[in-house]
Amino acid sequence: MTTTSRAAEKSGKLYYRIGEVSRITGVKPYVLRYWESEFRWMAPGKSRSQQRLYRKRDIEVIQLIKRLLYEERFTIAGARKRLRELGVAGASETGASATKPPEAPPAEVPGEIDWRERIGRIRSELEAIRALL
Repeated sequence: MTTTSRAAEKSGKLYYRIGEVSRITGVKPYVLRYWESEFRWMAPGKSRSQQRLYRKRDIEVIQLIKRLLYEERFTIAGARKRLRELGVAGASETGASATKPPEAPPAEVPGEIDWRERIGRIRSELEAIRALL
């Protein structure tokens, strides 16, 4: 297990945003977005606010792709082929036929539940104030 994998394991989170994945893997966000276009099956789910949400498995695959491209000097096509050989889930699918991972359920997106609760409380308070006027 690499140091970056350990960082993801220790956090205990279910989903990671693109900036967090970038820090964990050492791959710039624009490179991650490019890889999504080249490895279409790698596309992460998205939150209600359309932010990319990666899972731990996605981070492991990103680290593997990084190793294949940067350390072992594979081309994109060669990396795709190698991922298929290794049996990485979804790697055999390319282009528009690639399946995307299921989108994250809204309740599992960190931080969004707190905002909904806050907005609900504020709305109730405003309605109470309006009733007083």
